[in-house]
Amino acid sequence: MKAVILAAGKGTRMLPLTEKVPKVLIEINGKPFLYYVLKSLQKAGYDDLCLVVGYKKEKIKEFLDEFGFKAELVEQKEQLGTGHALLQARDFCENDDFIVLGGDNLWSVDDLKDVGRKRELNYISGIEVKDSKGYGILIAKGDLLAEIKEKPERDYGNLINAGLYKFKPEIWCVLEKVKPSPRGEIELTDAITSLAKKGKVKVLKLKWWLDLGKIEDIPKVEKFLSENRVC
Repeated sequence: MKAVILAAGKGTRMLPLTEKVPKVLIEINGKPFLYYVLKSLQKAGYDDLCLVVGYKKEKIKEFLDEFGFKAELVEQKEQLGTGHALLQARDFCENDDFIVLGGDNLWSVDDLKDVGRKRELNYISGIEVKDSKGYGILIAKGDLLAEIKEKPERDYGNLINAGLYKFKPEIWCVLEKVKPSPRGEIELTDAITSLAKKGKVKVLKLKWWLDLGKIEDIPKVEKFLSENRVC
């Protein structure tokens, strides 16, 4: 199955570390974080990869050459949201099912394999956390997604969006109809919500998930990767 890795962002919350490299190339235990992401995908059986790049894209090309990874690169020339980023990979995906993941997140090889085996519907990943503040909350009815609450002030539970998705080709028509959000971006979660209203999105609960979202996350990510062989 094909995998699309979103890696175009500037990583402003990671400044000053992202002044010279994109966030996905921040060093973790001596290797760029993207190394662990691509190695995990390889181990899970994904050999047809596409990276959506933008900020410091030449650095990602250099990384691929240095470590011997093969991936198609497509460029998001303007930072117009995750949905817009995914649309840049439409020609790569063609009419196939595919998975989508953020290049600044890491999941277990087992979960990557599992989501790729899902055939009947679209999937969004979720994980239970102690503190869900600042995350998108998944509201499920059984195993179907009912709604996504983006960073709500109210308590809607602790099942958060873990940023790993599997889509059928129907996502493209839905994405094309998504209107810009209040911040002027095409949000992937808006397209997922549209599909969920038709009962076409299931929730897959994950074993574990690492998020390299801010500088404070680096020590815990390094500790986890030093103590666990993940790829």
